Amino acid sequence: MPNSQDHEKLFSSEFLALCLIIVAAFCNVSVFYSFYHYLGEIGIPVVWRGFLLGLEPMAAFILRLFVLPWLHVRNAFSVMIVSVVLLIAVSCSYLWVVTVPAMIILRILHGAVFVLLTSAVIALVVNFIPKEKSGQGFGVLGVATMIPYALVPPLSEALLPHVRNEADIYAAVSIFSVVAILLLVALRGRIGQALRGVDGALMRRPTLPEIRENFRLRAVLLLLTAILFVYVAHATFFYFIKDLSIQTGVGDVGLFFTICMLTMIAVRALGGMIFDRLNKQHLLQAGLVLLILCLLTLPHAGSRVAFYLLAGVYGLSVGVALPLLNALLFSASPAPLRGLNTNMTLFALDAGYFLTPYLGGMLVAFGAGFDVLFYMGAGCVVLSLMLISSPAYRQEKTP
Repeated sequence: MPNSQDHEKLFSSEFLALCLIIVAAFCNVSVFYSFYHYLGEIGIPVVWRGFLLGLEPMAAFILRLFVLPWLHVRNAFSVMIVSVVLLIAVSCSYLWVVTVPAMIILRILHGAVFVLLTSAVIALVVNFIPKEKSGQGFGVLGVATMIPYALVPPLSEALLPHVRNEADIYAAVSIFSVVAILLLVALRGRIGQALRGVDGALMRRPTLPEIRENFRLRAVLLLLTAILFVYVAHATFFYFIKDLSIQTGVGDVGLFFTICMLTMIAVRALGGMIFDRLNKQHLLQAGLVLLILCLLTLPHAGSRVAFYLLAGVYGLSVGVALPLLNALLFSASPAPLRGLNTNMTLFALDAGYFLTPYLGGMLVAFGAGFDVLFYMGAGCVVLSLMLISSPAYRQEKTP
């Protein structure tokens, strides 16, 4: 039984299969890096493009709150199957949806299906992560979410000259969902058998009193807030680094992202085992300090070498900080609520990626420079560092 035996190996076939489902899910969203440009190609007015771009994460942000209390281990597998099938239908719908009203509906549906799929996967996969290997486990999950962003955009660019437009590629990524369905069907029996030994308290849906008590745990509340602040900073970087690089004129943002992503993947893939051998809180504090320095320094990178070096520093700091925040939250959570709390980190991600472009855009519209946004991002990480270093967190690290 995965949660009762901490000596259980991490890389079980069930854990790896669920990681592949996560890869498939993120392949279906990473392909939309070109969506703003595509909306212009099909004649969507410019006033609607930013709204439609942000509508999918906004839908995910709102709907996840309603999904999480309802989702639990017992219904997660069925939800996954239904969600993957719906994801195929949603991806293929981009072939014919070309009007604003229809696109609004499609983007909301896309966000809803993505929330259902990722939340169901997380509700299951945390049951296959031994507590003593939480750092390594969440490092691997982080790699699973990043691989599509490293591979799908360049693959899409290579295919684009040979198809009609981006919609063909949005539909084509459904092949990953088909593979996910075949994988789930093949492993249904193994996953079901592995979960038969799970305690009944872990299989049922958390009750409202349990959820309320969960959010009264200071360690849980502080870590979730710290994760939100880091995601706000990360979203600031993601949405505005291109404009900053154009403003400073010191390097190619595409190469910057490549260096950053490869470093982040390497840290999570190779450093996972180290995470569980060292003091997670101290290592996390070091990663957050490095992230603060990186965000403060980026607006002042005066050469290509410095700019690309900071890409590696950013990948290193985020590659350390995010899986450790997740691992500490996992350890601080009551066993029946680990799936819920891990899914709450996705809610924090949704919030950061939904709110940051709107708030940052407003500040820029009022005359703030892009350097100011990065300073504010550094300030958010300072708040995160203060939370995980506070006496309140040290006094209540575990439930």
